[in-house]
Amino acid sequence: MTEAPIRVALVDDQELVRTGMRMVVDSQDDLRVVGEAADGLQALDLLRTTRADVVLMDVRMPRLDGVEATRRVLRDLPDLRVIVLTTFDLDEYAFAALQAGASGFLLKDTPAERLIDAIRTVHAGEAVIAPSTTRRLIDHVASRLPTAGQEPAQLQRLTGREREILLEIATGASNAEIAGRLFLSEATIKTHVGRVLQKLGLRDRVQAVVLAYEWGLVQPGR
Repeated sequence: MTEAPIRVALVDDQELVRTGMRMVVDSQDDLRVVGEAADGLQALDLLRTTRADVVLMDVRMPRLDGVEATRRVLRDLPDLRVIVLTTFDLDEYAFAALQAGASGFLLKDTPAERLIDAIRTVHAGEAVIAPSTTRRLIDHVASRLPTAGQEPAQLQRLTGREREILLEIATGASNAEIAGRLFLSEATIKTHVGRVLQKLGLRDRVQAVVLAYEWGLVQPGR
């Protein structure tokens, strides 16, 4: 039995951009565009009535930008995956979108093959940017982050080993790299990472990096 295609919604205020993305997405047998919107408000209306799996969301749009649209839509549809699109790499809007729950960001000039891979990746429950890239982005906007206060209560849910794993994730390290540093197997690290994400209610490793910065567990440039 053939699996249903991944349903993709396109949100961008430039019609030409949406047309290009539609051509790329619909060229794949396992992907299908189910709707388009020209701004965040239209996106909210669209996603309330049209079932989608992945949203390609521009971050800078009139009326309602992609950051707030991401925050609102994930509040109502937590299983939806959002990839935010930005014109330039170190975009503070992209970081804000990650804080709002996006599974990653891509540049608008990303090659078609990478865009297609990103859609499949987030649909499978993974993030589409390396945590190390997230760290570089956060370092860029670090001066705007709030100063951390006392230790968050959520950290008390973690064991000592899980805290250690969280700090390793925050460096942008892969499971293999963490395993080498801690002298554990990759399978063990994968299990620990899963528990950390579950206990903290996080979608993926990128969200763990963002949270570690917000909590002051890691410092910019380190």
